[in-house]
Amino acid sequence: MPLISSRYGKARVRVMRLTRDGDHHTPREMTLTVLLTGAFDAAWTSGDNRACIATDSVKNICNVVAGRNLSLDKEAYVEAIARTFLDTYPQVEAIEIEGEETRWLRHAIAGEPHGHVFTLDGNGMGYVRLAARRDGAVRQSGLRGFTLMKTTQSGWSDFVDDGYRTLPDTRDRIAATAMDATWTWGDDPADHDAANARVLAILLEVFGATYSHSVQDSMYRMGEAVLAAIPEIAEIGFAMPNKHYIPLDLAPFGLDNSGTVFLPTDEPHGQIEATIGRG
Repeated sequence: MPLISSRYGKARVRVMRLTRDGDHHTPREMTLTVLLTGAFDAAWTSGDNRACIATDSVKNICNVVAGRNLSLDKEAYVEAIARTFLDTYPQVEAIEIEGEETRWLRHAIAGEPHGHVFTLDGNGMGYVRLAARRDGAVRQSGLRGFTLMKTTQSGWSDFVDDGYRTLPDTRDRIAATAMDATWTWGDDPADHDAANARVLAILLEVFGATYSHSVQDSMYRMGEAVLAAIPEIAEIGFAMPNKHYIPLDLAPFGLDNSGTVFLPTDEPHGQIEATIGRG
């Protein structure tokens, strides 16, 4: 039976490139699919894999090219990946790369674009809940899936070292989360839209402009700041799953990764939840 067509490669290769210019950082995050066409038919028809490039190598090439080209735009980055395959493997006749960009918007704090605080483009959904009875009602507003990130000024240290923990302490990491926040109104504000916008501004300022010892630490201080600023809010609750950015080990390829190339992953993730009230 003839083999009409074939190709293979790696899908959902996630790469974060981070350009650091002092305190001014630029994130470039992509999810790639790389598919190869060439002299690989024997792997299908004869069980002969000798011409096949491991899909693990496909992933590693994406990471190595990222480490060597931190500042390329997405078009030039995928071109550099393609050129690496075509220059390295004579059995590759054609390569197709599709990349989806995760677009991070630089956030402004106190009217100035911040060097390392970002929000996701097309971000989140507003939330409202009303539980009404004849003797009263509970009104809540909030956000669902509002995604934010800072690329420094966050740490993770001194957690229980129990023989099961594998993550090392660090004083400098990327902190990112897709936040659900819900605030309960004790009284109605004069303008809900304005009050809700102020809540978000406060949350982002505390998250972005202060050092974070953990998600728990930031979450509590974010809630405190909202309650201090907006007396109509009785309490505020959070669910903040971690979006992890894991530094990639590029040493096997002769590259030093000094906090510039990461594997983005959100499965499994830490799930951190709390409610802060007035007592």
